[in-house]
Amino acid sequence: MSIASEIKDIKAQLPPTTRLVAVSKFHPSEKILEAYRAGQKIFAESRPQELAAKVAGGLPSDIEWHFIGHLQTNKLKMVVPHAALIHSVDSARLLREIDRYMINKGLRKAECLLEIFIAAEESKQGLDETELRELAENLRKDPLRGVEVRGLMGMASFVDDSRQIRNEFARLAELYRSVKNEYADIFPRFNELSMGMSNDYPLALEYGSTLVRIGTRIFGAREY
Repeated sequence: MSIASEIKDIKAQLPPTTRLVAVSKFHPSEKILEAYRAGQKIFAESRPQELAAKVAGGLPSDIEWHFIGHLQTNKLKMVVPHAALIHSVDSARLLREIDRYMINKGLRKAECLLEIFIAAEESKQGLDETELRELAENLRKDPLRGVEVRGLMGMASFVDDSRQIRNEFARLAELYRSVKNEYADIFPRFNELSMGMSNDYPLALEYGSTLVRIGTRIFGAREY
């Protein structure tokens, strides 16, 4: 199938409350343009240098760029001025550094998701539930001024066991609902749940994902 037909097929499966994020990392601008011409406007990158290069590379200005990779504090300038949403804030320290950067630069508020560790693989990153609640309580005492926390993100284990994946998505969805209810005063626009990729997004949809991050299904194997 072509990029256009894959996008059409995926979008036909999505409820009105869910948006498709086309993961364009390691793929050339020509493929991004092909997806754009098929009506896709949200694209995600995972490396700061690649995001900055693609933003400056003459692609359409109305593309909405998201960042989904691990973000180091010394790479903020390559990401936060360009990303409409940063999915992968995996520590309280990173959140505070983004906040400080936005305030110092006089930029509009950065919109971020807090990455939660839900998988069995130790290589995955993110906050656990205790760390998330500690962070929320600290923000109650010392609020953010340059960042808006919009919701949670998580990556399920890369396994064939659909029961395990369902359990991980279910835990993340329950945590999302709990935090949304308990900390509405701190996170007034907490309405995004980013989970599901090419191999497991149909399961993520069952648990209320509002953003599915799909790359391989759309673009094929990555071009390193």
